[in-house]
Amino acid sequence: MNSLHSKTAAFHTLGCKLNFAETSTIARQLTGAGYEKVSFDDKANVYVINTCSVTENADRECKLHVKRAMKANPEGLVVILGCYAQLKPEEISAIEGVDLVLGAKEKFNILSYLEDLQKTESHGIIHSCEIDEADFFIGSYSIGDRTRAFLKVQDGCDYKCTYCTIPLARGISRSDTIESVVQNAKEIAAKGIKEIVLTGVNIGDYGKGEFGNKKHEHTFLDLISNLNKVEGIERIRISSIEPNLLKDESIDLVAQSKSFVPHFHMPLQSGSDDLLKKMKRRYLTSLYQNRINKIHEVMPDCCIGVDVIVGFPGETEEKFLETYNFLNQLPISYLHVFTYSERENTEAAEMEGVVPIPERKRRNKMLRILSEKKKMAFYQTQVGKTLPVLWEHENKNGMMFGFTENYVRVQKPFNIHSVNQIEHVELQKIQEDGSVSIGLSFDKFLEKV
Repeated sequence: MNSLHSKTAAFHTLGCKLNFAETSTIARQLTGAGYEKVSFDDKANVYVINTCSVTENADRECKLHVKRAMKANPEGLVVILGCYAQLKPEEISAIEGVDLVLGAKEKFNILSYLEDLQKTESHGIIHSCEIDEADFFIGSYSIGDRTRAFLKVQDGCDYKCTYCTIPLARGISRSDTIESVVQNAKEIAAKGIKEIVLTGVNIGDYGKGEFGNKKHEHTFLDLISNLNKVEGIERIRISSIEPNLLKDESIDLVAQSKSFVPHFHMPLQSGSDDLLKKMKRRYLTSLYQNRINKIHEVMPDCCIGVDVIVGFPGETEEKFLETYNFLNQLPISYLHVFTYSERENTEAAEMEGVVPIPERKRRNKMLRILSEKKKMAFYQTQVGKTLPVLWEHENKNGMMFGFTENYVRVQKPFNIHSVNQIEHVELQKIQEDGSVSIGLSFDKFLEKV
């Protein structure tokens, strides 16, 4: 346990890469103000929990981690921020142990709220804005395991998908300036981090709100073109990007780039055009198929991940099978499968054709099995190739793991000298845990020669 002679702060993040980037930035604010960062299970003065509204268990998860904090130090101050804090501040403030709830506008001002904060026996204090006041951008990046960093380039969303609360939790679409993103990328590279993952709510919409206005001063292509010129970054990975915003020029740039890696994550949500219209998505399956074909045309070994929702209102068995069959015939690499759950203040929550919960779970399982098949088929196409792997720091039962540029998970016996290093290795065999074992390191082979 830590003694509390100095100010200490602990952090826990729920949800997406964007949350991790923001937690990391807030942690740097606190350490810059004299706080020592400690483990969440240690005795700390302040516990900061960054919440998510996407999971259906947001309330339960928030309460669970408040209890963890109170167990570690009953006198510790508990601060809740993030999407769930913006959407349900009253509910969160009533959780026993919570002292402060900060909305989307206030979370980056945490230091000023901590100055006079006292442990409370009653409801926590709420500082929450109307979401249309969250119209500014705070640049963020996370540095976790020293192998990769999540770099926030965009926030908020102007899309009105009928199932989604993110616009209510994060506000309008707005972007960091290119100069700021490039500067952050240089800072990350200077710390010896080999990989940057670009993150945001809707990063393909990059450029909107860049200078506080609604116009696009720059585009996503401008952004990646500028990052492509930054020296010292070995790899840049694009996180999720909408298919209608992924243009041919951006795909071509990634294909020709030395730093951008052949890996896209492109949400589909449904393989039924009827459901895509009900969801108010901005494309149909024909456009999605076109984007997949274009990627494979210029990058045959590219890894493509797909988001899909099962159990959306009106998803009959026939429409679910449309999705299943569409995904089955696509040359994709893995799926992230989400079971639809009703959200307050969304159009979908009022729609007819509710799918029973057991049926939602059955469809989820079917698509998760399909995902495993797709992943193994993709991995099999990479076996026998010699590829660069960036090794991570974790020692798991004497093994270490890393990823190729095209996101194949690779394993080898742990070697401390390989951590955060890129080595060319031959991919040999898919293991029971789904990772791929390797043969002789090409780098070691060169040393012997």
